[in-house]
Amino acid sequence: MDTALQVGKYLVSSHARRNDDGHYTASVSIRSGHGSMAHDRVLRFVPVFDTQDRANRFAISQALTWIGARASATASSHLSTITRN
Repeated sequence: MDTALQVGKYLVSSHARRNDDGHYTASVSIRSGHGSMAHDRVLRFVPVFDTQDRANRFAISQALTWIGARASATASSHLSTITRN
C-alpha cells in the first residue's frame, strides 16, 4: 500500500518496498508543477522497517519536513527582501 497526498503545491507519494529479508525500505516522491514545468524530487532512505506502514509513515514524515524547510527558507528570503527596503 503506497500513500499519496496533496500538500499545498506539492504532491507527496510514498512507496515501501519489501526486501529479500522481509523488511521494508522507504522512498518518497515530492512533485510540484505541471507539464513541462513539473519537478519531481525522489528521496530513498537507508533505514529498514518491520512493516510497510512504518516505512510509508517515515517517508511521508521526511517529505513533510523537507516541504516545511523549503517553506521556511522561502519565507525567510521574502522577509529579508521586505526588510531591506
